[in-house]
Amino acid sequence: MSKKNKAIVLSSGGLDSTTAMAMAREEGYEIYSLSFRYGQRHALELEAAQRVAKALGAKEHLVMDIDLARIGGSALTDDLDVPKARTDEEIKKGIPVTYVPARNTIFLSYALAWAEVVGASDVFLGVNAIDYSGYPDCRPEYIKAFEHLASLATKAGAEGLTPIRIRAPLMQMTKAQIIQKGVALGVDYRMTHSCYDPSADGKACGCCDSCLLRRKGFREAGVADPTDYID
Repeated sequence: MSKKNKAIVLSSGGLDSTTAMAMAREEGYEIYSLSFRYGQRHALELEAAQRVAKALGAKEHLVMDIDLARIGGSALTDDLDVPKARTDEEIKKGIPVTYVPARNTIFLSYALAWAEVVGASDVFLGVNAIDYSGYPDCRPEYIKAFEHLASLATKAGAEGLTPIRIRAPLMQMTKAQIIQKGVALGVDYRMTHSCYDPSADGKACGCCDSCLLRRKGFREAGVADPTDYID
């Protein structure tokens, strides 16, 4: 039996990263799930990430601690209000206060390091450039640029070996298409968490950008939304 290729999958326990992990599994990769406790107000997403890693058969689930709250600058890590009840037009306009400065660059750098150690050929992340909140580090040109950086910054790249690929399989998919793909792969979205501002008992607020995009996705996909919302 041939040895499986390994992949690092950045996992927030959310809808997108979970679907990306299911796609990596479908391709036959041995999964190494990587999550971060970075001072986010919605840290219960880490419990979801653990559930996802177990359900999708990850070889290992690693949680790294980084205190981005000390830097601040985001409603997810600072004492700032999370935007609520925005229209589709408002969500698509500009960069919202929920953007965490350089977050994907930081996360991908850790993923690159772990990929070198375990011998992973690919790094998967669930970024999307269609139904998303306008974050600059979710664009195709950013992923392409980071992959180029990876070819320069790693031992494999320096020695002319197979470079580590940065995979963003959801990039050109709508949220509805992502959900439909996940359902086809057997993903149970009840185990995922997307809300930026959940209640103390873990219920989704239902009206932050992430919740609105999630609700819209399930509605357009024609799939029942299993999320436990406050409202």
